[in-house]
Amino acid sequence: MARKGGGERRLDRIDLRRLLPLVGATLLIAGGLFCAWQTWLIADESDAAERTRSAQRDAVRVLGDAFRVHLDRLHKAVNDPALLAILDDHPAAASRLRQALPDARAVDVYSGGLDEVVHADYRQFGYAKAAQLMAALGAGQVSPASTAVEGGERRLTLVEPIGAPGDVRAWVWVEYAFDEWRDRFESVSPAGGRLELHQSASGDSAPLLARGKRSAEREASGLPVPGTAFYVFAALPKAFIVLPHSALLGGLLALIGLGGGGFLAWRRMTMPPPVESEGEGDDILVADVVRKPRLPPAPAPAPALEAPAAAATHEVDASIFRAYDVRGVVGAALNADTARLIGRAIGGVMNEHGLREMAVGRDGRLSGAELAGALSDGLRAAGIDVIDIGAVPTPMAYFAAFHLGTGCAVSVTGSHNPADHNGFKIVIGGETLSGDAIADLHRRIVERRLPEGGQGTWREQSVTEAYVGRVVGDIAEADRRLKVVVDAGNGIAGPVGPRVLEEIGCDVVPLHCEVDGRFPNHPPDPSDSRHLADLIAAVRAVGADIGIAFDGDGDRIGVVGPDGEVVPSDRLLMVFARDVLARNPGATIVYDVKCSAHLRRVVQEAAGVPLMWRTGHSMVKAKMRETGAALGGEMSGHFFFADGNRWYGFDDGIYAAVRLVEILAGDPEERSVGELFDDLPRSVSTPELRLAVENGMAFRFMESFRDKADFGDGRVTTLDGVRVEWPDGWGLVRASNTESALVFRFEADTPKALERVKDAFRERIHAVNDAISLPF
Repeated sequence: MARKGGGERRLDRIDLRRLLPLVGATLLIAGGLFCAWQTWLIADESDAAERTRSAQRDAVRVLGDAFRVHLDRLHKAVNDPALLAILDDHPAAASRLRQALPDARAVDVYSGGLDEVVHADYRQFGYAKAAQLMAALGAGQVSPASTAVEGGERRLTLVEPIGAPGDVRAWVWVEYAFDEWRDRFESVSPAGGRLELHQSASGDSAPLLARGKRSAEREASGLPVPGTAFYVFAALPKAFIVLPHSALLGGLLALIGLGGGGFLAWRRMTMPPPVESEGEGDDILVADVVRKPRLPPAPAPAPALEAPAAAATHEVDASIFRAYDVRGVVGAALNADTARLIGRAIGGVMNEHGLREMAVGRDGRLSGAELAGALSDGLRAAGIDVIDIGAVPTPMAYFAAFHLGTGCAVSVTGSHNPADHNGFKIVIGGETLSGDAIADLHRRIVERRLPEGGQGTWREQSVTEAYVGRVVGDIAEADRRLKVVVDAGNGIAGPVGPRVLEEIGCDVVPLHCEVDGRFPNHPPDPSDSRHLADLIAAVRAVGADIGIAFDGDGDRIGVVGPDGEVVPSDRLLMVFARDVLARNPGATIVYDVKCSAHLRRVVQEAAGVPLMWRTGHSMVKAKMRETGAALGGEMSGHFFFADGNRWYGFDDGIYAAVRLVEILAGDPEERSVGELFDDLPRSVSTPELRLAVENGMAFRFMESFRDKADFGDGRVTTLDGVRVEWPDGWGLVRASNTESALVFRFEADTPKALERVKDAFRERIHAVNDAISLPF
């Protein structure tokens, strides 16, 4: 049927003229109310955050007050003249202290030198207890209160010296139940957010205590509880806010919604009622509508054009793209947006090589989690599947590229640099990026040659157990146990390095092995002997065979001998070369231009091929792959083992440490560690000397110096800077690839020869630029 009969009454119709204003008014009023609610949340957001931060301060105060009560009682007890009279009788002194401290769960008294701790079996004595006591000994003062779990129960522990600084007669170790701290912490309301108690300034570890909403977002830094190793972190309440964070905009939108809705409601009420048509007009049915031809579907919109290349240079600072890695100051040259762009650039390179998976790890710096997350987002946007291996040393990220079969890894790390630095060490297809490959990432970003719209996956996978098992399984069983002090400098190698050394049979004394991205004890750079003072003191204090220091990300080591003398890295390379060449005669050993001239002779005498090369961990690794070298090393403390099938050829401070212990403990002549080091050729040398200069000046100077410097009968090498060798000594000047500086090093057989070499360099340098103030 096409139409109704003319006499039939029409069907009731919906009057859209009256319906649409009603619908519009309803939607606008609802939207206005929603915006008003959002405005209230936005206005309250800062107050809510401040309430949580105020609760954080209250928690610090409450816990600090509780700690001071225990500390005051302890001070009173240890200064009791009756106690001091019997102090040399440690059991009697401990008994008297237990009577004076009835709240203590345990009290022990140890000698001023902690000899009984040094020689203890740490499995029974307790690693945490030993570490706390040894840290106090190394510092020579009160150790911050900390906590540990014993028998499934958490305890609070304090260490207190008795005696004057530098003349400590005894150490008191006191243990309290943790329940009081738990009760006091839980007595503080988190005020809508969440409070967390951590035994670390980084907050990366699991919280000891937590109270409040799980959805709250934790801040990057916490407040310290005075006198303790504890930090209280605040997690701010996260409101459901979808509008831009502007109360003014939210209020304006609320007024528009409510006003517009009210106006439409008023208009509807004032509209005249509909007039019903009584004629015989016909209703139009759907079947009667003459349809227009359907248009073809619209093409999919083209991808939005990227900003012009000129704009990109304002987003990414070119100075962070260094010779060996990407590195800069967080919040200045490096931030999450930059990390995301770098992730897309890396993903573009991987796509061109048909690579699809990337392992991503990070060190213990406070900015690591944010930068690693942003980098992963960029990789996934490029279509790369990300395997997050968590907070691990850089060598473990390299290991993951082999173990997981990705061939690719990024370690988010600032290495040995200050706490506010961070960066990326990048491996693609088994090759560590350097030089032009690093610069290419910047070019891709500037030219906007960045993939996007990818759907890369993300998953977490730990490689720690596999790495530890692989390292321990490679090391021969030691013929004797060595006592090793390990100073991790609060870097990320702290949890793993001591564990591996212990599992191969060492007695380990840990020092600064708790991960703290602020590096509160000293900078994590073992190549600077000033940063080894704590390690030297601990080695001497406990009578250790050797001291080992790791840098911030665990790919370098520094070593201290049993007499407290720092063992330069080129001398360590001599030890490693002799061992490697004993198993692989004729192998090539690569070393950088800063290493001793004696190294060449040691390698040749051990039937090896010495090869001097450019400084830089990526440079040495590339040269080792090119030549098939079995071992490489740098003066900075990077060591690269690729002998047979034992290791993979990347720089690994932890593996280098266990290889050194294997050599020292298994010496066929059964020499002491000191005797083995004394067997190495010695010379008079300077440390690595640096002269900071204006940006770009170092490389300009080196160009002029190479062209104009004439050293007479000296043999000149210019593969990295200018190194000049004479029969009794040598000198080097080069431009640093990691900072704007000139680098110098000198070595000779005698002090007189050393001064002659320095004088030769002074004369030639001032002939090129007499304004330079030299550091030698």
